[in-house]
Amino acid sequence: FTVNTYLFVYDLIQFCGHSWIFTNMIIRFMSFGKDSLADTFYSIGLVMRLCQLLSVLEILHILAGIDKSRLFPRFLQITERIVVLFVVINSQEEVQGKYVVCVLFFLWNLLDVIRYTYNMLARTGIYYLPLTWLNFSLCILLYPLSVLAKAFAICVSLPYFESLGTYSIKLPFPFAFSIYFPYILKGYLLVLFIGMYFIIQNLFSERKAHLATRNVKKKQS
Repeated sequence: FTVNTYLFVYDLIQFCGHSWIFTNMIIRFMSFGKDSLADTFYSIGLVMRLCQLLSVLEILHILAGIDKSRLFPRFLQITERIVVLFVVINSQEEVQGKYVVCVLFFLWNLLDVIRYTYNMLARTGIYYLPLTWLNFSLCILLYPLSVLAKAFAICVSLPYFESLGTYSIKLPFPFAFSIYFPYILKGYLLVLFIGMYFIIQNLFSERKAHLATRNVKKKQS
């Protein structure tokens, strides 16, 4: 009971945070049109960062055994967002005003609003087949788009990392060793697309398992 209540509260907090971001984005777009896209990060960036930092707890939930999700795919999904949000977008003010940030935030929050709604209801033993289908099907369609948006955000940020030298390190003599951060980001692009293969595989297996379980329970009832 205690663990289930804790997980419900966690899902509720995440649902409230992502719902606020998603609603705020829609209202701002309806009110200001394309002008609202450029300052998306400035208006909702703080809440977005808090929600993503809080999502690190999900890795601990799996390690502690209170969440039965697979660790590796969930770890990849969370770290991808952390890297892109905190390392790429948050560190480069010029990138924060790009339209790709708005697209990325929209995809993330659309998926998370549905996911945390499903999780909250599941904690109380409530399962709606349409919501289950949406939760485990929409992510398969939108996750590749979010990976493309992440990759595009990294590509847009590269000139700024190159010109400003952010995170690049050059050690003095006698080490004569340097780390050129744009090379690391270019390598991370490969990691993104390799990770996408494993995550989509996991999403398909989760979809098959959950939809089959729900259909069986529906027939029995």
